Amino acid sequence: MGQEGGSAMIWLTLLLCFQSSFAATFMVGDASGWGFSVSWHIFLCENIFKYNRPNHDVAVVDKDGYEACYVADDAQVFETGDDLITLQQGHNYFVCGFPGHCNNGMKIAVTAT
Repeated sequence: MGQEGGSAMIWLTLLLCFQSSFAATFMVGDASGWGFSVSWHIFLCENIFKYNRPNHDVAVVDKDGYEACYVADDAQVFETGDDLITLQQGHNYFVCGFPGHCNNGMKIAVTAT
């Protein structure tokens, strides 16, 4: 399955998640947790966003923050290492707020329809 197939799977999964509501709970992560090597090609409606708390966090940012790897002072930042994040309909952007982590790939953009 190529890149297009992976994107189609993401859209299909998110569509199924949001079939009965405008927003659904999406626990982000995989068996490796939040890190530099995590693959974001498959999304499940109920994953847990796990990471090593002293070394990472999860910041909710807008598109500009996502592209520039910038976390505003008033951004919602999750720091428990076991975070439940609710996706809103539309674009959702998340980055690791630790210096250099986002620039090295610790970020994700999800569109929920």
